[in-house]
Amino acid sequence: MGRLNGRRALITGGASGIGLASAECFLAEGARVALLDRDGDALARECARLERAFGSPVLGVKADVADSVSVARSIAELLDPLDRIDILVNAAGVNVFADPLATDDAIWRRCLGINLEGAWHCTRAVLPGMLEREYGNVVNVASVHGHKIIPGAFPYPVAKHGLIGLTRSLGIEYAACGIRVNSVSPGLIRTPPAQAWLDGLSDEARREQVALLPCRRLGEPEEVANTVLFLSSDEARFINATDILIDGGRSQVYHS
Repeated sequence: MGRLNGRRALITGGASGIGLASAECFLAEGARVALLDRDGDALARECARLERAFGSPVLGVKADVADSVSVARSIAELLDPLDRIDILVNAAGVNVFADPLATDDAIWRRCLGINLEGAWHCTRAVLPGMLEREYGNVVNVASVHGHKIIPGAFPYPVAKHGLIGLTRSLGIEYAACGIRVNSVSPGLIRTPPAQAWLDGLSDEARREQVALLPCRRLGEPEEVANTVLFLSSDEARFINATDILIDGGRSQVYHS
């Protein structure tokens, strides 16, 4: 306990899934936490629940990470009560799957705007303060789609490959400035969108998906959050510009 005592963390996509699980981990380890999400109702509900559960104030701000102006304004507002941001977790994301030739400009922009540019908008907003203090940890939530191509998932892999590239580029750029930038690449995790997709499958198709996983089960959001916590802590102070796969080993298996 107390691995993040005294740290201030901002988690995007914090009202559900991996972002929310990360918030719970951070609060349990002593961090002061702020959540950013575009779902205002879910944000208010989860902030109140977390405050009751952990006895610590949890700040929430509604914003769309794809909107750079909204992000800059929201983070500026948070800096007053937080004083600083030591840790940024870019967990906001959206599944965008389409046939390549059916991918119009709106679909393309939505996918890259949230899944790639959103992480850059938030990172750019917190970097000046991190550079001034010569301390900061950024963890991006990428995906196995950034490592392996799954047919029918375009243009999502484009954004996630880019997010891993952003992680590596910024990690090296600011390595000598006390700032680390890493990412995690979850596989099939029981987030609300993944659960909704599974619920829409037949029993046989659902069993087939689980059978593809060497461990024969889905991952849980808290299992990803535990790695996010580790990368955000000083225990990982010599880990930088690195991506960690969290997929139960699925991407290492050849599927005929």
